[in-house]
Amino acid sequence: MVAAGVWFVVAPGTDDAAPEVAAAEARLPDVEAAGPVLAALSSEAPAPDPGVLADGLAPLLAAPALGSGVEARVVDVASGEVLLDQGSDDPSTPASTAKLLTAVAALTTLGPDATLETRVVAGATPGEVVLVGGGDPTLSRTVPSLTYPGAPTVADLAAQVRSSLPVGTEVTRVVVDDSLFEGPRTAPGWGPGDAPSTYAAPITAAAVDGARVRPGELPRSGQPGIDAGTALAVALGVPDAPVALGEAPEGAETLGTVESAPVARLVEQTLSQSDNVLAEALARHVALAADLPASFAGAAQAVAEALEGAGLDVTGVSLSDGSGLSADDRVPVSLLTELLTGAADGSLPGASAVLSGLPVAGYDGTLADRGDEDPQTAPGAVRAKTGTLLGVHGLAGTVVTADGRLLSFAVVADGAPANGLAAEEALDDVAAALAACGCR
Repeated sequence: MVAAGVWFVVAPGTDDAAPEVAAAEARLPDVEAAGPVLAALSSEAPAPDPGVLADGLAPLLAAPALGSGVEARVVDVASGEVLLDQGSDDPSTPASTAKLLTAVAALTTLGPDATLETRVVAGATPGEVVLVGGGDPTLSRTVPSLTYPGAPTVADLAAQVRSSLPVGTEVTRVVVDDSLFEGPRTAPGWGPGDAPSTYAAPITAAAVDGARVRPGELPRSGQPGIDAGTALAVALGVPDAPVALGEAPEGAETLGTVESAPVARLVEQTLSQSDNVLAEALARHVALAADLPASFAGAAQAVAEALEGAGLDVTGVSLSDGSGLSADDRVPVSLLTELLTGAADGSLPGASAVLSGLPVAGYDGTLADRGDEDPQTAPGAVRAKTGTLLGVHGLAGTVVTADGRLLSFAVVADGAPANGLAAEEALDDVAAALAACGCR
């Protein structure tokens, strides 16, 4: 009998087969050597000529849709040479490009592998449990989270609580302790309709699903702490139990603990989706690590100090929040390109998640529907953080030129006319021109 290329002789009257000869030597087909799947950029790729690049970008930066106040900077990552500078040291309103500052501060202060903890402890009376907010808004009501991959779940927390409580104990009340964060719950420079809205909520230490009213949907809640407590009550099987804000008793027994995804993943989620609530939470944790108040003011101070401590030039920086939602924020675009260059060339240790979190033009995040079909420019050649407020449009990230040279760039137009779509298209033209650039 022949099986898999081996001869066997079957003895009469038996069911066992004994090999007669060894298997023939396997012969594999001849194949060509495979190239690397993720090839590094060539160190020989030519850099653009600054003069040619400036001439090519000049009419694009002067597009009427961007208005008169356009600050821009382009840097060759390998050499650090500034290829274009248009008012890059002048502080401008960054909008959500300010999240790049919070991201770097979180990565360099907390560390990429740090996690955020949420606890439940025993309350002051039998049957009472206290949800202690740890500043992790990704805690999920669904399994898994519909918005934050790798997020902890309320179901896990509730299961631990049930196992920790004495047999027969009925939960009769849920208290929510969100005292980790302090101060006003909205920042100076936020508009009256910003929180709650589809993109922001009051910033509290206890929240679920990014302070969303319903998991996976856009509208945010005006009472994130109460929502978190209600979610715990539902998961514990007591949906009608009263929920109230309060504080955990000192030295209370811990009944359950869950941890967020690592900070590196939280940074990626913050940047890709431009998540204001998650950005503000990360900024508060930077403040806590620096022994500053976990408030908007404390977080703003801590982020700026963390960047300065990392060797970045924070001249002209003035922050009122950690997300860029405040119209009062001011950041020079020179800082945006400096931190992007540092993340790309490795001079900012631990900051690589800034690059992996950047939206990819024509592919994902806030750039999923932006870009063109030219294979030289999309998708993947342009990766950048968007920024949008009324009259403000920005784009800051990295781009690989047609010659394979990596550039960092930032363009902010903070005096743009009201037509936001036209301004976005004008910024996309700038990025596409950089991607298509030989510029020699």
